[in-house]
Amino acid sequence: MKADLIAPFALAVATLGLAACGNHQQGSKAQQSSGPAQGVSVSDGRLVLPAVHGNPGAVYFTVHNDTNGPATLDGAEVDGAKMAMLHAMSMVDGHTNMQEVNKMDVPAGGELVFAPGGRHVMAMDLDDSLKPGGTTNVTLSFASGAKATFPAEILAAGNAH
Repeated sequence: MKADLIAPFALAVATLGLAACGNHQQGSKAQQSSGPAQGVSVSDGRLVLPAVHGNPGAVYFTVHNDTNGPATLDGAEVDGAKMAMLHAMSMVDGHTNMQEVNKMDVPAGGELVFAPGGRHVMAMDLDDSLKPGGTTNVTLSFASGAKATFPAEILAAGNAH
């Protein structure tokens, strides 16, 4: 029981620590805030608000890795969310299953797509200031210590693409 509480608490503390870091610039591609993320960019960022107020939102995007080695994504922070977690969907015994994932590899010279029905960043405890038509910043952290911040268009529930 104690172990079930430690992981979410550690993630919350790490996520809060990320809020103090990051390069919050607007644009269609991410801006790297430290050296090891050179060659990594993000496109098509969007935050889909929940249909029911108080439920989590989902962030979708594509991470591009133009380097010769894998880039290991190990966290996320969403401006206007108290907590954010990497999640993945899968099928288990004919049922859709969603679970938190601690890290995801972006292959060398490849990309990792976060899209409805698959990978996403779950954004919890969203601020009421996040409204459709606006933007917010999302910061991805990598195992190397590098970060990449990108703008995410805010969409109403049902407008995921």
